[in-house]
Amino acid sequence: MLGGPLYIALIRFIISLGGTILLFSMMSDYKFSRKSMAVYYGCFSVVVIGAAGVGYAVYGTSCVKIIAMAMYLCFAIFSIFMSSDPVFLSIYKLALTFYLLAVFLIGGIEISVIFFHRNVWADIIIRILLILIMAGLIDKKIKGSIWKFDDYVENELDRFSVAIMTISILFGIGFILNPDNSIQTPYRLFQVSMNFFLTGALQLLVFRLYLHIGREKEYQKENQLMEMNQRLLERQMELLEESVEAGRKIRHDVRHHTAVIAEYARRNQNEELMLYLKEYVKETDGSIPEAICANNAVNNILSAYTRKAKKEQIKVTLDVKLGKNLAIPNIDLVAILANAYENAIYGCMEVKKQSKERECFIHLMLKKKKNKLVIYCSNTCRLETELKNGQPKPEATGGIGVLSIIKTAEKFDGEYDFKNDNGVFIFRLIMNIPIVPAI
Repeated sequence: MLGGPLYIALIRFIISLGGTILLFSMMSDYKFSRKSMAVYYGCFSVVVIGAAGVGYAVYGTSCVKIIAMAMYLCFAIFSIFMSSDPVFLSIYKLALTFYLLAVFLIGGIEISVIFFHRNVWADIIIRILLILIMAGLIDKKIKGSIWKFDDYVENELDRFSVAIMTISILFGIGFILNPDNSIQTPYRLFQVSMNFFLTGALQLLVFRLYLHIGREKEYQKENQLMEMNQRLLERQMELLEESVEAGRKIRHDVRHHTAVIAEYARRNQNEELMLYLKEYVKETDGSIPEAICANNAVNNILSAYTRKAKKEQIKVTLDVKLGKNLAIPNIDLVAILANAYENAIYGCMEVKKQSKERECFIHLMLKKKKNKLVIYCSNTCRLETELKNGQPKPEATGGIGVLSIIKTAEKFDGEYDFKNDNGVFIFRLIMNIPIVPAI
């Protein structure tokens, strides 16, 4: 069935390679523009098809399968190089592409053998139709799902999964090296069908696995954000309750002081009245909370968490230099600072549970430098606190905050890192401050 004149072999090579490039391109993201990619793949196809034609002209039909395998191997290497996806994600998409390649290759051959008496042109036309059908299905049904779970595969891939995907690719190449089909028997058709089914089931299993894992991660992120919002609301309620209590105390004290002042005035004790008023002013100034910075939102949230830290007997050092107006929205600033401070307090409390002898501290620095916002937070933590993929594990932070910090930082093209420096957990972040156009 394979072979024939040189021009027939070239037509098959062109259709098969073109279909493979089309299917892979519909599922991948590339480093260059669409126009540039068309030029690169065009040049690649001319070189590869030319080399395949020369090989076929020299060695004939005896090496047609080896030539095809070499051609698709070159395609795999070239596509990985041109794709902007991570290598493992490109391998997954190549595995799926090779499976589809096997479908239209073997499908064209088998249909032409069974229904068209091994007609070569029937094989070619059926390949084209199958490629168009699969391209339409990918565009309508599969493309969105593949793009949706790309991040899941990138973040969750492990060596075991890489091995499974490599096996999938070998299955796909194995279909290209189809055994002799000169004898058409029910058993051979059953064998081919089962190979297609098993390889397709393997692809579907990997897809469903990572889609499920990814959705589970999304649910965890949403749950963490809900817990974060709950804690922020708790801090706001604490501030509100403190304000109400302070208001009650002020009203009570005002009645008391008014009565005392009225009594001094009634008795004409002016010197005693002036002395009392000086003491009252001194006491009032001492009770005013220290302003941390000019930004009210940042000042309030830092004040609330500082009080909480001091209640837990944690030494707090604040170095905050921030103006009143900042182009970064207050809600984003509060999200980062509240989560970082919350996690720092949690880390110190875990240390106290482990050892009461260790002194716990939190050092928070927040400064604006030109068009950058610099945040630095260090705190006492357990010596065994570990990081995974450059981020603290959920058990090291109470399961809250890190994802929110990262999400907000990336919103402003921020660069961040976390590390455990021999029992001191350090979080650093640099964010771009948006430029507000002058009115």
